[in-house]
Amino acid sequence: MPIDAARAVAAEPRSAEITWDHKDIQLYHLGLGAGTFQGQGQGQGQGSPATDPDELRYTLESRLHVLPSFATVAGAGMGVVGGLSAPGIDVDLAAVLHGGQTIRLHRPIPVRGRATSTSRVAAVYDKGKAAILVLRSEAADEDGPLWTSDAQIFVRGEGGFGGERGPSARAEQPDREPDRVVERAVREDQALLYRLSGDWNPLHADPEFAKLAGFDRPILHGLCTYGITLKAVVDTLLDGDVTRVRSYSTRFAGVVFPGETLRIRMWAAADRVQVSVTAVDRDDAPVLADTIVEFS
Repeated sequence: MPIDAARAVAAEPRSAEITWDHKDIQLYHLGLGAGTFQGQGQGQGQGSPATDPDELRYTLESRLHVLPSFATVAGAGMGVVGGLSAPGIDVDLAAVLHGGQTIRLHRPIPVRGRATSTSRVAAVYDKGKAAILVLRSEAADEDGPLWTSDAQIFVRGEGGFGGERGPSARAEQPDREPDRVVERAVREDQALLYRLSGDWNPLHADPEFAKLAGFDRPILHGLCTYGITLKAVVDTLLDGDVTRVRSYSTRFAGVVFPGETLRIRMWAAADRVQVSVTAVDRDDAPVLADTIVEFS
């Protein structure tokens, strides 16, 4: 059997040294569309110069702040890569989709860093026709913990082994109009740029591979949509202050194709923002659901 759940969870954690500097941060931000300011209100999508001060904090090394979702690609995403090659795990990449993602920040991510990333398979759940792998990676430097990242990986055709189904909590959408709605255009080459941060899955670039996975063309990385959404929340409701983010979780509810436009709805509370993301071009088809940004 390609997945041996007991062996995978019992395996020793894997550790690796990871480093990053301003170039990695800038490339990641550009992969999310930074450098094209798109306004804070619905319909404000015409953009303004890349030299807008609100965008320079993501693109200019002398003003750089690190969006917390960078944790998903630091060290070229070694946590997920290591998890998919862990003992007991042998899956076909064409059957793999990112089901959900959670990041907990222990302190702000520095612009330049060296850390130890420790990764393991935290859980394997049996969803019947599919399996869910929870791949956990924890990063710490000489000053202590930086972040904990949980990636929920959906593997089609690998369920039915008699394991636990796992949690199925859903965040009920507020019964009121959102406090803010913004739209973000996804460039045609967005996936090609984003994958330079380390996710080389051909599903996001190769049309033939995408067809093998059941799509008529390559799809955008779920983690790219994840980052685009966090940037929109930070810019719109947190005054551009990335250090206020404490945790960020989502469930990937649908795909995004390069060239589409995302509609991001936000409901604000005292210490959290609930978010839903849909694809404007496909009649508001769901993209991200059960999405929560906790902040200070």
